[in-house]
Amino acid sequence: MVAEREWDQFHTPENLAKSIVIEAAELLECFQWSPDGDHQRVRSELADVLTYCHLLADKLDLDVDEIVLDKLQETRTKYPVDKARGRSTKHDQL
Repeated sequence: MVAEREWDQFHTPENLAKSIVIEAAELLECFQWSPDGDHQRVRSELADVLTYCHLLADKLDLDVDEIVLDKLQETRTKYPVDKARGRSTKHDQL
């Protein structure tokens, strides 16, 4: 879709990062007045966020699966189960 519309010229890392934040705000807006949100709107806005995230990863030549798995490993290290289970405390306060 991007190629056929010649939109890649607008997809700088900066513009894609801005678009992620804008779309994330629209996702958050789905929950502004209800903790449940409208399922269809949430679905649509989440798709927008994920699309821009994938476009940014592609633009930066990052493997999405790899960076997510790396981050999960960092989180395991920062938040050991024995200290973090059932708590929302930041890692440096555990």
